[in-house]
Amino acid sequence: MKFRDVEFMTAQEKERVLKAWERFLKGGCKPQQFTKALYDHLILHCSFIAHYSREGFYNYYFSNARVKKIFLSQFDPNGEKRSAEMGGTYWLGGDYDDLNNAMVEVAGKYIPGLIENFNTEERENDLEHARHLLQKHGIEPNF
Repeated sequence: MKFRDVEFMTAQEKERVLKAWERFLKGGCKPQQFTKALYDHLILHCSFIAHYSREGFYNYYFSNARVKKIFLSQFDPNGEKRSAEMGGTYWLGGDYDDLNNAMVEVAGKYIPGLIENFNTEERENDLEHARHLLQKHGIEPNF
């Protein structure tokens, strides 16, 4: 991918963000792979709000399987690519169109597996919650 320099980001910086993005997705969206450069790009150029800090942003989008899927939907090449927070697609244009479209392309390699993992996580969490509720009311779950 060939990136171009823009006023607030060099082509080299764009390349580093894309590499960080791929490591983050390939690694299953772990917090240790959610770099400051990736966070900064998401909040400054991908139509996300800051959520007070990198940790706050990560906790908001990656502590719940359902919300993880909402986050990923923005980057799904088979979807509408609408901002998870703002609803528009303007984040795919302008000075960062090269990087943002590359992020969508890279995400396409990982989204199916991530969604499958997040669906499993959501199901397990739901079943655990259901077990807890049944036991709370004196009913022994048989699943």
